[in-house]
Amino acid sequence: MIDPHVHLRDWKQSGKETILHGMKVASALGFTDLFDMPNTDPACTSRGVILDRLASGSEAEEMTGVSYHLYAGLTADEEQVKQMASLSSELFPLVIGLKLFAGQSTGNMGIIGTENQRKVFRALSDAGYTGVLAIHAEKEELLKKDLYIPGRFETHSEARPPEAETESVRDIAAIAEESGFRGTLHICHVSAASTIELVKSLRKDGMRITMGATPHHALLTVHDAEDHRRYLKMNPPLRSESDRACVFSSLMDGTIDWAESDHAPHSLEDKEKGASGIPGLPGMLLLLSKLREAGCSEERLSSIFGGRAAEVFGLDRDAPSVPANAYELYIDAQQEYPFSPFGI
Repeated sequence: MIDPHVHLRDWKQSGKETILHGMKVASALGFTDLFDMPNTDPACTSRGVILDRLASGSEAEEMTGVSYHLYAGLTADEEQVKQMASLSSELFPLVIGLKLFAGQSTGNMGIIGTENQRKVFRALSDAGYTGVLAIHAEKEELLKKDLYIPGRFETHSEARPPEAETESVRDIAAIAEESGFRGTLHICHVSAASTIELVKSLRKDGMRITMGATPHHALLTVHDAEDHRRYLKMNPPLRSESDRACVFSSLMDGTIDWAESDHAPHSLEDKEKGASGIPGLPGMLLLLSKLREAGCSEERLSSIFGGRAAEVFGLDRDAPSVPANAYELYIDAQQEYPFSPFGI
């Protein structure tokens, strides 16, 4: 199985989790490949830092048997974008793709505003980049941060409304088309029905665009965030029941390409201070179990949990086998983290 979206922490964030610990959990769950995000500390936006990160990942890979891959992070500097595109080509599949944060999230790597985003796409087109560009889609101008009440995690959904995600995707798609972008756009952690409908429309118009969904957006709603003890605050936030149902059914029918955990652990102290992100690796097995209970075929489950990602990214992998005892593995993995956002 492949998890195409994790945040393994370590380095200056080793108090939250180490690469080795995250990969040990992944191995126990049956994952063969993890794709790590670049908003590390320090951020993976330069050749030297990326090589250091890959070295750390390689050490953990030798101890766990899980293959480590990394997204290179983009900035608004056009020369840096071209360097990352070149590095991705040189080091693929270790550098698995590029990541653009269209809004601020953990790590403050947001490239805010359509003008800055145009610079990125112009540089990618000039560089001839044809790989995957993963997008954290939240339009900063549509966030309502004053609506968040500290400690009341359900209000985070009001502060970062669904239209911020959908309109960010609309902006990015238009910019990609006008710039002649030749790669694959991947919309990370889709949370809103309106975004899913927009992507379906873009596909009909011929755009090469994929979507991923997290276990928390497929299984939980904003009402679950009312239980403070579960620390359910993440970007994008949990949504309504209708949004959740749309995410779940879109995974079932193949509209959403694959599941991705957005695994992002924090210390309890940081969560109390309002940090966004939850440990998502165990939730992948809970989602697998729930999809199977809902009648999802084993062939589709294999696609959701690695097959489709391997195809899109161009990895030479056999169709993954998914564990029959997914729920039992989920229960065991939950013990590895200091709180249980999904519940037991």
